[in-house]
Amino acid sequence: MPKAPLYNMNGEKIGDYELPASVFGAPVNKHVLHEAVVMQLASKRLGTAKTKKRGEVAGGGAKPWRQKGTGRARHGSRRSPVWVGGAVTFGPRPRTYGYKLPKKARRVALVSALSSKAENEQVLVLNELSMSEPKTRLMVNMLNRLDADGKALVVLKQPDKNVELSLRNIPGVKTLTPSQLNVYDILNYDKLLLTREVADVVEEVLGK
Repeated sequence: MPKAPLYNMNGEKIGDYELPASVFGAPVNKHVLHEAVVMQLASKRLGTAKTKKRGEVAGGGAKPWRQKGTGRARHGSRRSPVWVGGAVTFGPRPRTYGYKLPKKARRVALVSALSSKAENEQVLVLNELSMSEPKTRLMVNMLNRLDADGKALVVLKQPDKNVELSLRNIPGVKTLTPSQLNVYDILNYDKLLLTREVADVVEEVLGK
C-alpha cells in the first residue's frame, strides 16, 4: 500500500497516510502519459493562423499586360502566388487541433501520473486546509515548511474562496478540485498537495 506523509497546516508531520493502491500504486504507462500530454497541449493551440487565398487578396482581376508581344512572361492576375503581395499557396487556415483519447486511456494516464508522483515521493497529504479569511503569508509559511515552495499543485475537495485567494498570488502554485485533475498539471508541478478529504474520494472521482 503506497503511503504519503500526513501534515497539519503548520507544516508539522503528524503521521503517514495510506493512499489508494488502485490510483497511487498502479504501473506507470509512459506511452499513454505521453499521448495524454500531447493531447492537452494540442487542445491549447489557438489554430488562428491564416493566409489569404487568391479570392481573398486585394488587387484587380485585370490581366497585368497583354498575352503576347511584350517579351515578358504570361500572367493572368496580380493575385497569383508568384507575385509579391499575391496569394499564398497551401498556407495555414483556421482549424482546431484538439482531439480526444478514449475514456479508458485517459483514466490510465491519470492513474499513471498520480502513481508516478507517489513513487517519487512527491505526494503530500494535509489533515485539513481551511481559513477564516485570506492570508497569503500563512500559505507561504506552510509551503516553506512542507518543502513545497517551488511548483506545487494543491487539490481541494471543493472550491474554497479564502484558500484560493491565499494561494493565488504565490508564484508556481495552482489549485484544482478532483474533477479538474489532469495529466499535464500533475506532471508539470513538483509537489502534489492533497487534503485528506481529496485523498479519500479521488478513487471514486477517477472511476466516473
